[in-house]
Amino acid sequence: QVQLVESGGGLVQAGGSLRLSCAPSGRTFTRYTMGWFRQVPGKERELVAAINWSGGSTYYRDSVKGRFTISRDNAKNTVYLQMNSLKPEDTAVYYCAARMGDSVVNILYNYWGQGTQVTVSS
Repeated sequence: QVQLVESGGGLVQAGGSLRLSCAPSGRTFTRYTMGWFRQVPGKERELVAAINWSGGSTYYRDSVKGRFTISRDNAKNTVYLQMNSLKPEDTAVYYCAARMGDSVVNILYNYWGQGTQVTVSS
């Protein structure tokens, strides 16, 4: 059973920071592109950031550029999302996902985590 386990969510004031982690189990994802998505009730899930297997290619949606940083440590089989200068509109459930292939803009992912809540208060 392949699982992606997210951690690091929580409640933070606007302007604060959080770091999300995603540690897959049951499989090594070093050759997979990893992504972070988020979803709020009533809206579609959106891709926030993605990183290819080598870390040499990344994607960020416009609304988080300059504030969020995606990174990965393949030795630890872990991917991170550092979120700085958080805004109330960043409030959502954040999901870690993995996909085969090297594209960081493709939104079709094969494996998903259960999600972690991030709440930013104003």
